[in-house]
Amino acid sequence: MLDMEEFLVLRDLFNQGLSISEIARKTCHSRVTVRKYIHSQIPPTPEKRSKRPGKLDDYKEYIDQRLQEYPLTAARIYREIQEQGFEGKYTIVKDYVREVRPKVGVPAVYRFETKPGVQAQVDWAECGYIDIDGSHRKLYCFTMVLGYSRMRYAEFTLRIDVHTLIECHLHAFHYFGGYPQEILYDNMKQIVLKRAPKSSDSDWNSKFADFFTHYGFVPRLCRPYRPQTKGKIENTVGFVKRDFFMGGKFSSFSDLNSQLQGWLSRVNSTVHGTTYEIPRDRFEEESLHLQHIDQALPYHNVREETRKVSRDAYVSYLGNRYSVPYRFAGRTCVLQISDTSFSVVVDSEKVCTHEILPGRGRVSRKKDHFEGLLSEILKQNSTQGARASCVLKFDDPDVEHRSLAVYDSFVEGEKR
Repeated sequence: MLDMEEFLVLRDLFNQGLSISEIARKTCHSRVTVRKYIHSQIPPTPEKRSKRPGKLDDYKEYIDQRLQEYPLTAARIYREIQEQGFEGKYTIVKDYVREVRPKVGVPAVYRFETKPGVQAQVDWAECGYIDIDGSHRKLYCFTMVLGYSRMRYAEFTLRIDVHTLIECHLHAFHYFGGYPQEILYDNMKQIVLKRAPKSSDSDWNSKFADFFTHYGFVPRLCRPYRPQTKGKIENTVGFVKRDFFMGGKFSSFSDLNSQLQGWLSRVNSTVHGTTYEIPRDRFEEESLHLQHIDQALPYHNVREETRKVSRDAYVSYLGNRYSVPYRFAGRTCVLQISDTSFSVVVDSEKVCTHEILPGRGRVSRKKDHFEGLLSEILKQNSTQGARASCVLKFDDPDVEHRSLAVYDSFVEGEKR
């Protein structure tokens, strides 16, 4: 097909009086083509080519639906459609997600970078609810990110008390093999009870103060209502939700955390969007500057709760019953609870230890807790029986003792 310029050239030559054969020789077009266009009153219009089906076309409806349900990342979408058979490149998916995702403007901030081993950032976020052991419970996500390498750690929890917070820190320290000089936090009550203008002068939670004093790192508090102060962890929390949690399928709470560990291995081995380097590669340098976890004494993180031992020698914890030596029935005790077990303490004496049972309505009974109880009950019953079989004795009535002369005097009086 001729373009507009060629069409006008043919018409101009024809208007100059040239024959069709002469125009064909000058323009190298066939006489049929020349004859067609010099007699046409309508300029040529390019025919629209039929659009070839793209590799992403079959997946666009699925992508649109997923983005309407959750603000997922392009990387997450790419993994999902790969499982459905998509064979295209990631850039196609990224460009399409950028095109269809709603545009949201954000205020500019100044990015603060830290040196290796200097700082980590921590956050705890709510992630909705979970049905577990027949109850509807809140779900939380603990996250920690190292400031220099962007190496991430995360785990889901069912509690947000200070003991769980410390336990999550210990898990993160072992995951990294160490801990930095300082850690940046929100103003959460598990960390600080009353914030001072200078964070080091704040009134710290006593249990958490014992923890950071033990390991020697410095807690820092971000400015209130300034989430960008710890933007690295804020981005990590959102990334965990969008790239892992939202729309995921999990069979149990343990499966949720198990899949999360696999996700961490993948994202820590993928190029980071800010540094354009792989976190695990940068971590090789940062790990040399961390305080090694093995250099500090182990920290015993124990949560305590008060219970009363029942008359049948059991205590209750999380809907399950656990036996206690029978001699402590009716006594008040303290449960010292760790991650997977707890100890029962009565008057500073540790009387027994139990592994925490999953589920509800279950019983953990140890036979040695009841040894001697039956014989003691039988002994008590026999003693009570002996007391009940005693012979009842009656006291003799008081009788006045008189001499026979008194009675003789009564007889003589009657004869008269």
